[in-house]
Amino acid sequence: MADDTREAELVTPAADAAPAATVVVDGIAPPDTTPGIVPDVPLGQDQGVPPVPARRGLRALLPRRSGKLTAGVVLVVAILLFTFVAPFFTQDPRSTANERFLPPSAEHLLGTNHIGNDIFAQVAYGGQGSLMVGLVAGAIALVLSIVFGIVAGYRGRFTDEALSLVTNIMLVIPGLPLIIVISAYLQTRSLLVVAVILGLTAWPGAAIVLRMQAKSLRSRDYVSAARVAGERTPRIILVEIFPNLLPLLTAQFLGAVLLAILAEAGLSFLGLGPSGSITWGTILNQASANNALSLGLWWWFVPPGLLIALFGCGLALVNFSLDEIINPRLRLGPAAVKSVRKARKAGVGAGDDPKETVAA
Repeated sequence: MADDTREAELVTPAADAAPAATVVVDGIAPPDTTPGIVPDVPLGQDQGVPPVPARRGLRALLPRRSGKLTAGVVLVVAILLFTFVAPFFTQDPRSTANERFLPPSAEHLLGTNHIGNDIFAQVAYGGQGSLMVGLVAGAIALVLSIVFGIVAGYRGRFTDEALSLVTNIMLVIPGLPLIIVISAYLQTRSLLVVAVILGLTAWPGAAIVLRMQAKSLRSRDYVSAARVAGERTPRIILVEIFPNLLPLLTAQFLGAVLLAILAEAGLSFLGLGPSGSITWGTILNQASANNALSLGLWWWFVPPGLLIALFGCGLALVNFSLDEIINPRLRLGPAAVKSVRKARKAGVGAGDDPKETVAA
């Protein structure tokens, strides 16, 4: 019963779509030449312009193939392959058998540091530590945001008030100073400890968004039908509400991973990162402590900083593509603008003067 009601509700008209006569394309308002009511769909078979095919089924939920999605996926996959494959072809990143401050060469692609470590091996191996911190922190932040967001939004009443109180308290506490204080208090900090600290401070913002979405989904007909049918609360949350929030949860997870990697790099640069571990942040810390910039040792600090920037850029591009799923206006907007532009070109080609059309 609940599934039939949900399927019937999912097929809804696009009531929020703006009429074609009100869409502004390329900064030019549409000509006011049609008296009365202008139809929402300006295209027709008699105009010689084929309509834009609609995407149905699972394809409608997937992001359209675009340049930013392709570039983001390529960047992320390339850096992941480098991080997990390159260490098999390099020497031990902790080996000190090499000479100090060697420039890049065929034997040492990125030279050596102040104690003879091969920097290329450290950059390749250090990516695993940074990614591990990001993934663990992102997973912790995602779980906490689900508990304090989705559960609070669906349950309501006292549960919502109690969980929202904790969320609001964490939201007003400055994140970076709290992380610095906790990291400075600990004598030894492993990768896991740093990841847990970052995860415990990265969830309040996502919980607020998920709570609002859960409160909206709670009033849907198929959720009410599931409650009337006697379904338990955990099943309603997992089966009825959770699948509708998967795109948003994915975007929140990618954002948490990106912020955790950047935060770990910042902590390590300040000397508060993982103790005795190799990450991109600890490489930058060693380069700064040994005056690599003033000595002109660019191969020491440029590669890890560049990889952090490129990986963050790749995750951000993928996240922007996921926004097209979460926001229907972003997903349907380009197709609507393209349809209006084709319709205007067809009208101009029928004998209208382009200058008169622009003037109108």
